[in-house]
Order: sequence, then C-alpha cells, then structure tokens
Amino acid sequence: MAAAQINLRPVDTSVGLKDKVYLALKSAITAMDIYSGNQAPKLDERRLAEDLGVSRTPIREALSRLAQEGLVEIIPRRGTFVARKSKQEILEIISVWAALESMAARLATEVATDEEIGQLRRLFVTFEGPNRPQARIDEYSDTNIQFHQRIIALSKSELLKKMADSLFVHMRAIRAQTITERDRADRSIIDHLHIIEAIEARNTELAERLVREHSFGLAEHINNYVDYLD
Repeated sequence: MAAAQINLRPVDTSVGLKDKVYLALKSAITAMDIYSGNQAPKLDERRLAEDLGVSRTPIREALSRLAQEGLVEIIPRRGTFVARKSKQEILEIISVWAALESMAARLATEVATDEEIGQLRRLFVTFEGPNRPQARIDEYSDTNIQFHQRIIALSKSELLKKMADSLFVHMRAIRAQTITERDRADRSIIDHLHIIEAIEARNTELAERLVREHSFGLAEHINNYVDYLD
C-alpha cells in the first residue's frame, strides 16, 4: 500500500505564526490516512517548511507541541513520524470514543434543535436508493466522518468535544481505512439511519445505545479481521 501523504499550503505569516503553523500541521495530520501504508508516515522538516512557506524553526516548535499531544513521534537519529497505534491501543481508543459519542447522542436528544438534528439526515440524501455507498466509497467515507463529528457537535458540550478531538485523528483514520472492508459501508449507513431516527424522536436511551453499539461494531471488526495494526 502507498504511504500516506501530508497536504499543506502556505500559511499567512503576518500574525501568530507559531500557532498558525501548529494548527496547519495538526489539521493536515488529522486529514491523513495514517494506517493506509505499512509504516508510520515520516515528516520531513525541510519539506514542511517549504510547503508552508516558513522557516524550520516554527516547524520544529509545532512538531514538539504535536509530540506532546501524542500525534507525532520524534525519534533521535531517525526523524519525526506521525504516531500510529497498535491494534490494542486502537481498541482502547474506540472504547473511550464509544463512551463519548454515545453521551453526545444522549445530550443531542435533549439540547439540539430540530434544524440541527435535521442536518444529520441531509448528509445521506445522496446515498439513498440506487446510490449505494459502496458505489461512491470515497465520498461516503468523508460523509461517515462528518456524521460522527456532527453528533459530537450536537452535544453542545465544549469539554466533551475537546476530549473527543484528542482521539479524532485515530478514529478518523481507522474509520477511513476500514470502511471499504467486508461491506462495512452498507452496514454503516443502516446503523446511521437508525441512529438518526432515534435522535429525531428524541429517544434518549435508544440513541445512546445505538451509537455505542455502532462503535463496538467497529471494534469487533478490527479485532476479528484487521491484521495491519499488529
């Protein structure tokens, strides 16, 4: 499998350069499919500096911050790599995510407006009828990620969102990688529509349970079929 690539554009260097570089790198790393290759993606300071149009000093500072957050790993004499987790670590991340997202769904039934909840269903309009997700898998993969982000946002809990953000880079990457495996896309959209129905009905207990079971379904798939994390 081809190694994941990081996509960057020059940043505005007029104000807050350190923060801009940090946020640009964090956003780009979050968007990478870090489990698509056989090894953790390596980050080249010189190339990053060229792509962002800055010197290497703010790059080093940003990478140090990202290392503290566990998003990158700096290995002496080898370089800087995007952090990848083992299968057991991913399963632990999913368990914590299941708790956070299921609570977000519970809160959504209590605090989200009808209009905000309606945005969940509109995500899947283009995949109804003959437009099955497997036929447009790349587009559906992006929609799948947006769906889970929306549920977190509907909780309107800044603390919950902050906690979820710390896990999101790995949840996004592993969902993107596994959505093409064993008809998971078709089963995923069925789960999503049931979750939407529960949230629309403001059925708090059901929405919470369905979201939790959906996450555990991903964990079961990884535990049974995924060997590239070992």
